[in-house]
Amino acid sequence: MLNYKNHSEKISLIKERKLSLRENVTFFLNRIKGNINFNAFNFVFEDCIESVDLIEKKIMNGSAGKSAGMVIAVKDVLAIKDRPLTCSSKILKDFNSLYTATAIQKLIDEDAIVIGKTNCDEFAMGSSNENSAFGAVKNPVDLSRVPGGSSGGSAVAVAANLCDVALGSDTGGSIRQPAAFCGIYGLKPTYGRVSRYGLTAFASSFDTIGPLAKNIDNIALVLSVISGFDPKDSTSQNIDLPEFNSFQTVNKKFKIGLPKEYFAEGLNEEIKNTILEKVDQLKKAGHEIINIELPHTEYSIATYYILTTAEASSNLARFDGARYGYRSKESNTLKNMYFNSRTEGFGPEVKRRIMLGTYVLSAGYYDAYYRKAQKARRLLKQDFDKAFEKVDLILTPTTPTTAFKLGEKSSDPLEMYLEDIYTTSANLAGIPGISIPIGKDKHGLPIGMQLMANQFDEQKLLDAGKILMS
Repeated sequence: MLNYKNHSEKISLIKERKLSLRENVTFFLNRIKGNINFNAFNFVFEDCIESVDLIEKKIMNGSAGKSAGMVIAVKDVLAIKDRPLTCSSKILKDFNSLYTATAIQKLIDEDAIVIGKTNCDEFAMGSSNENSAFGAVKNPVDLSRVPGGSSGGSAVAVAANLCDVALGSDTGGSIRQPAAFCGIYGLKPTYGRVSRYGLTAFASSFDTIGPLAKNIDNIALVLSVISGFDPKDSTSQNIDLPEFNSFQTVNKKFKIGLPKEYFAEGLNEEIKNTILEKVDQLKKAGHEIINIELPHTEYSIATYYILTTAEASSNLARFDGARYGYRSKESNTLKNMYFNSRTEGFGPEVKRRIMLGTYVLSAGYYDAYYRKAQKARRLLKQDFDKAFEKVDLILTPTTPTTAFKLGEKSSDPLEMYLEDIYTTSANLAGIPGISIPIGKDKHGLPIGMQLMANQFDEQKLLDAGKILMS
């Protein structure tokens, strides 16, 4: 069993010789083996046990890194040298990465232990983790329900005690939505805060890497390790880096905005009431609640799916069977090899998004769709800029429903896409957001609440999350 709440407690137990790191890692490996029905992992690195004695020695002599002994699972869209990198797709079957992502390398350099690669929607395209060549991931709270996506495997790995922390990627809610469905914390940092080097690109101007954990302390610690400027990523921002795990909660009061557009028709009543109860608690604790407007919110889903599919159609052009990954054997010409490899290698949702993206970028439709969506993105960003002139944080639901049944929305792409209705705006605006577990519905399913802050104001999210924990 786990007998610590966060990483600092774990380190204390190791130093007091009340916890063996080897036994701890063995516990997680056995948990993974005993819960394969969750289908959370694509690959488990059992050889990670080889590093534990050295790391424990460093912990004992005071030379260990910030994340020493933290057992971390990594979404299978992030590169680790000489390890599989499949993006949960047949087209990358048997492909091993040639290098390690910057965010992962930073954790390894600080003595973290990477236990494996987690299942996800193929190329991070999905809201339920049903679009995977490795099969659907199941929610540990209720095995008949989805865990959310696309970082569903990472969320389940944390929620089911298969690791301490997991890394996911968030293009339109892919960390926050599964965090909400599984009852844990999930943070999407500001775009440019964490290097994207080594993250397989879905939509390059949206993609972010962030942590999922059972507590704010571990979220803050991992964020402090993986953040920072990286010359290998042209979008990485070279700015001062706060000590994210130094919380500023004493007598801290926030101005919190409630956007009316996020509490309108379509929101589950239990989620709405649970969030409004939390809002009342915040008000009684002295935080100022301000009603605000984000008038262009209604365009966020359309804007998001036009721009991300356009970028995906470009980014995924490289997977053609010519250089790496899956190549069709039923090909006698170069054109047939491209056609057959992509037809056989990609799943239906990825094909759908490639076709949508190619369409909106095509001659005659570029101005009507892509250019107009870019203008809408600017208006959405301006909405947030104006709101943050009045408030410190924006509070919303994370999802319109709690975790739905496996297969329930698979035949209706539009209904599935609307699951991201409250999360895509943060990616469109490039701002940070966090999902915080705040309760359960009548079926015992977790409810998540989202907080968003202005660019590079992750500390406010962490402080507010810490206050909500108390």
